[in-house]
Amino acid sequence: MDAQPWTGEPLLVTDQPAAMSAEEREWVHRVQGRTVREVPEVLFVCVQNAGRSQMAAALLDHHARGRVRVRSAGSTPADQIHPGVLDVMAEIGIDLSREFPKPWTDEVLTSADVVITMGCGDACPVYPGKRYLDWDLPDPAGRPPEEVRVIRDEIDERVKGLLIELAATR
Repeated sequence: MDAQPWTGEPLLVTDQPAAMSAEEREWVHRVQGRTVREVPEVLFVCVQNAGRSQMAAALLDHHARGRVRVRSAGSTPADQIHPGVLDVMAEIGIDLSREFPKPWTDEVLTSADVVITMGCGDACPVYPGKRYLDWDLPDPAGRPPEEVRVIRDEIDERVKGLLIELAATR
């Protein structure tokens, strides 16, 4: 077989495209300038990524069961997730012990379909074409467990509503 010169067009060489994972197919589409996503992507952002956004991401991931790609980030990430958040999430069977606060990046923000901010105000950039929601929720840092539970439960209700909205728009 003679080698053909590369024309500069993105190439995908595979005998079994169906064997590619959803992430691989999405990457190929992005490289080729196409946006085809099998599931919507939601990004939760708060200041420290140590409380609200971590709970929201974990709850959406739990309820969505793969129907939504979920990420979380912070404008000024903390060193660790707040201990009270770890405790109240463990109470409902969600283990956050392997999670950690992460910074937002342009790539993370631009890849999200929906960006939900929680108290980061002007620190969170706005990109055209994204759906933005701001959930006004208290920061659980340093609060007693009973207050963190109330915040968790409020986030859970909002996450369930978001999941219904996302399903309706698909």
